[in-house]
Amino acid sequence: MSTISLPISTGDTSLTSYMEKVSKFPYLTQEEEYKLAKEWSEEGNIDAAHKLVTSHLRLVAKIAFGYKNYGLPVLELISEGNIGLMQAVKKFEPEKGFRLSTYAMWWIKAAIQEHILHSWSLVKIGTTAAQKKLFFNLRKMKNRLQKVDNNALSPAEVTEIANELDVNEREVIDMDSRLSQSDTSLNAPILGYEDDNSEVIDTIESEAESHELIIAENQDLKRKRDLFANALKTLNEREQDIIIRRRMREQAATLEELSEKYGISRERVRQIENRAIEKLQAAVKSTESLQ
Repeated sequence: MSTISLPISTGDTSLTSYMEKVSKFPYLTQEEEYKLAKEWSEEGNIDAAHKLVTSHLRLVAKIAFGYKNYGLPVLELISEGNIGLMQAVKKFEPEKGFRLSTYAMWWIKAAIQEHILHSWSLVKIGTTAAQKKLFFNLRKMKNRLQKVDNNALSPAEVTEIANELDVNEREVIDMDSRLSQSDTSLNAPILGYEDDNSEVIDTIESEAESHELIIAENQDLKRKRDLFANALKTLNEREQDIIIRRRMREQAATLEELSEKYGISRERVRQIENRAIEKLQAAVKSTESLQ
């Protein structure tokens, strides 16, 4: 997938120029998309993958424009979104009946959001699912409540937002405070202090809750790993091997490699993989329902 060439969006490229380039790539019919996706997934046809990617560059741009108010160049967001699009094409399974645009949308948004979270603040702004949810929804909800950024939320408004986003009220207050402040270096001097060497970092209190949060997150991660490990045991040896090689390795095995190993067709490998995933999901759900 890395050999696919896309319109260049460097600092010397204007957004208008880039959009003119991507607008020249044709849309695909559902039949064309299915045929190209099969050629890519089963034969590794790079030209087919290129057509799938370029036909959806306008979708990336449209999604990226939705994040333009986070202070990053739109072209930068588009570049990150394009990476998500290529990942989506790589993993797209056309026989499931979905259009690529529906599947790719989530990969594109995830790539853009991760880039924003890593770039927006000097301090990593979102480390948990709840924090990410608040980061990308709090401003929108405050606008709906007709609250401007420098006005504190009332207790009733905090409760309303927490309930709607299914997060803790404390997290709403903390994120609102962080988003309302501009980034400041932790080593910036504090004016007005008698001690000329005082810096912002000196005023930050240690929060015991942060240790508890780390422990809780580690426990949740361990629980999920245990659930998956137990679910994996429900698969037979061939299913386990295919899942591990296709889904759990940094360099995923191809359908061709596995078809040669087991003396079966590529399509049969894919069927076994899909069935194994369904069995894993069912095993995890069954275990969770008993807890």
